[in-house]
Amino acid sequence: MLRQYELVERVKEYDPDADEAMLNRAYVYTVQKHGTQIRASGDPYFSHPVEVAGLMTDLKLDQETIATALLHDTVEDTLATIQDIEDNFGPEVARLVDGVTKLSKIEQMPENERAAENLRKFLLAMSEDIRVLLVKLGDRLHNMRTLHFIKKLDKRQRIARETMDIYAPLAERVGMYEYMREMQLLAFEQLEPEAYHTIAKRLTQLRQQDGGQVDAIALAMKQALAEAGLQVEVSGREKHPYSIWRKMAERHVSFEQVTDIMAFRVLTDDETDCYRALGVLHRTWQFLPGKFKDYISTPKTNGYRSLHTSLMYENSMRVEVQIRTREMHRLNEFGFAAHWAYKQGNRPDGQVGWLRDLIEIVDASHDAEELLEHTRMAIYQDRIFAFTPKGGLFQLPKGATPVDFAFAVHTDLGAQTVGAKINGRHMPLRTPLANGDVVEIVKGTSAEPQLSWLGYVVTGKARAAIRRAVRLKERAEVAEIGQMLFDEIAGRVPARVGKKALKKALERLKMEEEDDLYYAIGAAEIEDRDVMEALVPGCTEELPETPEWGKRHISIRGLTPGVAYTFAECCHPIPGDRIVGTRRSGEKVEVHTIECHELASGIDSDWLDLSWGKRASGAVGRLRVTLYDRPGTLAEAAGIFAQNHANVRALDQVQNDPPFTGYDIDLEVQDLAHLNRIVSALRASDAVAQAERV
Repeated sequence: MLRQYELVERVKEYDPDADEAMLNRAYVYTVQKHGTQIRASGDPYFSHPVEVAGLMTDLKLDQETIATALLHDTVEDTLATIQDIEDNFGPEVARLVDGVTKLSKIEQMPENERAAENLRKFLLAMSEDIRVLLVKLGDRLHNMRTLHFIKKLDKRQRIARETMDIYAPLAERVGMYEYMREMQLLAFEQLEPEAYHTIAKRLTQLRQQDGGQVDAIALAMKQALAEAGLQVEVSGREKHPYSIWRKMAERHVSFEQVTDIMAFRVLTDDETDCYRALGVLHRTWQFLPGKFKDYISTPKTNGYRSLHTSLMYENSMRVEVQIRTREMHRLNEFGFAAHWAYKQGNRPDGQVGWLRDLIEIVDASHDAEELLEHTRMAIYQDRIFAFTPKGGLFQLPKGATPVDFAFAVHTDLGAQTVGAKINGRHMPLRTPLANGDVVEIVKGTSAEPQLSWLGYVVTGKARAAIRRAVRLKERAEVAEIGQMLFDEIAGRVPARVGKKALKKALERLKMEEEDDLYYAIGAAEIEDRDVMEALVPGCTEELPETPEWGKRHISIRGLTPGVAYTFAECCHPIPGDRIVGTRRSGEKVEVHTIECHELASGIDSDWLDLSWGKRASGAVGRLRVTLYDRPGTLAEAAGIFAQNHANVRALDQVQNDPPFTGYDIDLEVQDLAHLNRIVSALRASDAVAQAERV
């Protein structure tokens, strides 16, 4: 562990003007606050923030970042508060600590939701200041280095999976390749221990057998380049086990069949020498077509610049070579952190393009699963380049389509897409883009995102935007039904319902917009009585308790008085159906229709002979209604329900295959005859292609 004076000296080496007193206070503060706390390794807890601060000094980050690294766990794990941090170290350090501080554990939330909420807040925090991400990556890297001390296997694997899925790709996206590689290696060891140890053992055997082959190849390259008048540094290494394992998985090959285990790096003085070195290597050894990538003329989104090529060395050995300047190498290994000017005022903007995309995804995602899915899509690294007709350059994941491209250009353009030209030719929207394609998006003023696009888009940004648009459309359709039903409900109150009464009703129901009320009615989230009472307080007091007002009157013969029962979701029995009961020990009696498929498949329970009582009325039946996919058809169906005095309890879209849209609709009806009348009315409508009871 770094001692106090050692840490301060490290900072002073690259920043002589750093506030030594502030750094000393931060070191002492974290030691005092964490006190006797112990890590799983048995080390004092404060050794962790001190080591993270040491990682930040390796990146030559400013004093505020070093102090943040020292203090980043104090608010979560000690009695210190953000206000304490601000009082002692100023508002900037307090803001950074607040952004990096691990979130309080939410024990009641499922693991996925907890991870998603952590990620959501983390992305928003780092969008304001990229130093939040840099410290967080240092924090995660040090935790991974000590992960093996945690005794519980499932906990180690959970942390390793989160690192592999989120933190390693994030490190890659900001160009911190050293962090990315080490995180992947440490996570791989936990997630696939057998594969890790097998590959590591094979690499050791190869190293013992090759007789210094890596050094020999590096020397041969250096000599060939020197003969051409180029003074360069050449280094070689074996790829790490995770990189090899991934190639084995992608190519479906064995370890022996992976031919490019060795990688070499050539460092030159300037950019021109990079291209000269490339020419020399291609003339000296056979170049593998399709394996050349020029990230100098077209850098990656994280600023990475280098030439990549693959050569066939002697004895048909395949090797990968990266060629870059020494300055490029410095920036490539530590990416965004290497750009951070700790003394000048020209600090880089944390809101880089891909980060803005992540923030859009946070805003558009509906739930935890969506957020994690879309974010992982957005931060994985395999990319292609595509251009607008005016020369604008966009990087996209491999397999991206014109729809992904349109959303990458602008969310509004994606929403209005109706067609695309690729290299001047009209092509289907599902066409995968290739490197260098010129893409022209054809848009329509009345177009809107289609649910079918989710079948082929690959970017998180596109998927999040499409799903959000589809949800809004579905909400609008449900609200349209609700508005029809509202008119029928308002007709029952003993007064004319005007704008003023509606505004007061919204206040009483704690709703902001009329659409909120219509949606609640259409989605059966609110009872008719509650709406009427909100419109005209007191108007429901004298109403009879009949099914018309949302109350059910159900009596069933064959049940012992007081016995609890429930209606089966598989068949939705309603008065008029022939019914039977099933009973398991300790559970409610479940009422089924006699034709229910669940009964035919065999249910391990006692059967009861049941029938409806004389006054039985009011139950929920389910219909599957297939509408023609054109404006107004859903509203027409809603009108049929309203005319027949049926209350919509739930509506789910189950089909979207133009020219048809299918819905499962739960209706509160009086009895079987009532439901049959509604089915007949639906079948007679030009808006309805098919209607049947489920």
